[in-house]
Amino acid sequence: MHHDTQQLPSETNPDIEMVEVIEGASVIKYSSQSINNKLKNSQPYSSDNVKPGTSTIKNSPTPRILTFFINYLDQIYKIDISELCTISDLKDTISERTNVGSCQQKLYGWHREPINNSVILKSLNLPQENKLNLCKKSEPGDSSSERVCLSDRLTRTYTLNIYDETNNKSYKLQFSGTHTVLEVKTGIYSLIDIPVRNQKWSGWPSTVKDDRTILAQSGISYPEHDLSVSQMVCKDKKEKTFTVESDSSGNEIDDTEDFEDAQESFIIEDDIFIDPVRSTKPQHLMPDNVEDETVGTLHFSEQFEKRYGPVHPEFFTGTFDEAVRESCLKPPRERKLLAVYLHHDNSVLTNVFCTQLLGCETVLQLLSANFIIWGWDLTFESNKQKFLSSAVHSLGLVGSETIRNIDIDTLPVLIIFMRSKSTTEIFTVVHGNIGVNELLTNLIHAVDVFQEQKRVDMDAEEERKARERVKQEQDRAYQESLAADRAKEEAKLVQQELERQQKEQAENDRLAREAKKEAHRQAIELSLPPEPDTESRSNIVKIKVRLPGSKFLERRFYSDTPLEILLNFLTVEGYPTEEYKVLSSWPRRDLTSMDTKLTLTELKFCIQETVIVEEK
Repeated sequence: MHHDTQQLPSETNPDIEMVEVIEGASVIKYSSQSINNKLKNSQPYSSDNVKPGTSTIKNSPTPRILTFFINYLDQIYKIDISELCTISDLKDTISERTNVGSCQQKLYGWHREPINNSVILKSLNLPQENKLNLCKKSEPGDSSSERVCLSDRLTRTYTLNIYDETNNKSYKLQFSGTHTVLEVKTGIYSLIDIPVRNQKWSGWPSTVKDDRTILAQSGISYPEHDLSVSQMVCKDKKEKTFTVESDSSGNEIDDTEDFEDAQESFIIEDDIFIDPVRSTKPQHLMPDNVEDETVGTLHFSEQFEKRYGPVHPEFFTGTFDEAVRESCLKPPRERKLLAVYLHHDNSVLTNVFCTQLLGCETVLQLLSANFIIWGWDLTFESNKQKFLSSAVHSLGLVGSETIRNIDIDTLPVLIIFMRSKSTTEIFTVVHGNIGVNELLTNLIHAVDVFQEQKRVDMDAEEERKARERVKQEQDRAYQESLAADRAKEEAKLVQQELERQQKEQAENDRLAREAKKEAHRQAIELSLPPEPDTESRSNIVKIKVRLPGSKFLERRFYSDTPLEILLNFLTVEGYPTEEYKVLSSWPRRDLTSMDTKLTLTELKFCIQETVIVEEK
């Protein structure tokens, strides 16, 4: 019956109506008769049975109002409803809000799963607020079911609730719409150790005829779908009996007689020609408790190639710190992105991620040209702690916190590191539940951002080098100028020292000359005859000497005194003939140029005579 034709219980039994209006919530109407019927038919989960009858409801405490948040097609619908209503009432209200018929609704996320739609909400002991996921049941060929385009279903992530009947365990796994049924069966093999050929499944829609069907086209429920798997029981060995009949020919009578003692029938088993093959799990990519990171990466690379084939990324062999330095700590022109692949053997996504995504030719070319790829296996807890310790050492506590918070259920992951603003940072974390196209999109986006950042870093590096060159040139010019100034100063000091020495030498020469002159003057002074007395009047010549600077000297000489005595007298007074000349007033004669043996009388000096001393 279509949801538009359904009637609420209050519409069919309007004898007594109880209306409860809650602000912001849907209005739920119900009759006392319908409540009595529901209470009678319900199967309570607790020991406190609800007594039917309207009188009980009236006298009972005020019922709670439960709030349900229904998640459907990425939208949240809030519904408030009394705890005295049934599951059917809740589904009717959901139908009004989502246009999904009650018979097509499947609700997930109950704290306590109800048995049928007649169960009263109060008997489930639900909390005040409840979050449920709504999935629409669709039947093949149902024209009224919701149609979602294939492109939208391909981008969805389906949650498969897989129950392992053999080991009595449940698994909640997530797959994108691009995964095939075969990939789901292959992924579950690593968890339950049952080969695909021996797996027996139930819960797949009838439209799934081939394991190559992708989940988006399989018709499974979204967002969750229930499946169960068990180990296929081997068929009983068939016995085939072959009876040997004798030929009527006489030529073979002897052969028949010889065969009488033999067994008349042979039991042949079908499996006798099939070698028993037991599936064994592959060896881990990395042994437990790895001490040397370099040895661990070598083992990782070798086992990865043995398990997934030669088509795989070229993993860097060395420590995590060496991989960071090789990719992120080089000059900007030589720098690359660092892609760290974290592996986990217990993840169902590992096989698909390693074979189809990391084995894609386009992905390999992109990784080889722009990335340094470093791999590590986190299957063992000791190796996980070893990697976290290396991450703390290379990235610090803040950088390693993102790696520490990666959920083990989301492995494998591809962590992309990038050098930005002088720090090594995590650019993005690519989880294993994606397709090739999405992985390529993430890688190309990382390369584009990296190239732009690389260009900025290269420009900054060129500017830094240019500044260093200018600084070096300035330093060199300063050093040259400093050297020139130092040379000038040294030359000046040398010149000053030379001048000082010259002055000192000249001073010494002057002092020597003066000493010599003084000695000569003293010798001349000692040789001068005494000046005649004033009383002697005959043969006396009084000579007045006019000196430079209007000074005068007077001395008396005998008339027969040679000119030499007069010149010596002037020398003693400080006017040597080498520097000064002596002139007679009349007639004007240069006495220093005349014969010094001539007497004053011969020179025709008068009783009083004046001579002039001038510098030569």
